[in-house]
Amino acid sequence: MKKLFGLSLCFLALTLCTRPTAAQTSPGFDKMKTLVGDWDGKTDSGKIVHVSYKLVSNGTTLMETLHPSGESEMITMYTPDGNRVVMTHYCDAGNQPHMQTGSLSGSPKELDFNFVSATSLASPGAMHIHHLTILLEDEDHMTQKWTFMHGDKQETDSFHLTRTK
Repeated sequence: MKKLFGLSLCFLALTLCTRPTAAQTSPGFDKMKTLVGDWDGKTDSGKIVHVSYKLVSNGTTLMETLHPSGESEMITMYTPDGNRVVMTHYCDAGNQPHMQTGSLSGSPKELDFNFVSATSLASPGAMHIHHLTILLEDEDHMTQKWTFMHGDKQETDSFHLTRTK
């Protein structure tokens, strides 16, 4: 009887651990989920860029696929962390900057991601993404401002995007 009770508890624990759970919610992440779909636009210098968003991992992660014309495709993964949103950008430079927003509330129109750390960064001065601002102008228009660091030099490139589907 004791053995059966113990097995029942183990089975219950396994069942609870393997069941899908609802995605964690946060105001910033909830707003970002509205980006799902395809977006096209241009950079400030006129380069064409295509961006697509898709929810993955049972709705707990937003995957961004970024493809500036003439460059390699890059992936950015966004996830909620309490009232913040955290992201990892898998850059064609071969490093992976990790950034996070501050605490967000309401329905934010602007998300500022600040550098926390990076993996595969050859040195602290090696080129990497250091800041990202996403301006949500309306449901079909947004601007992304990507700030690059290379040593002490900082450069920002803006992508002006329109939803296509």
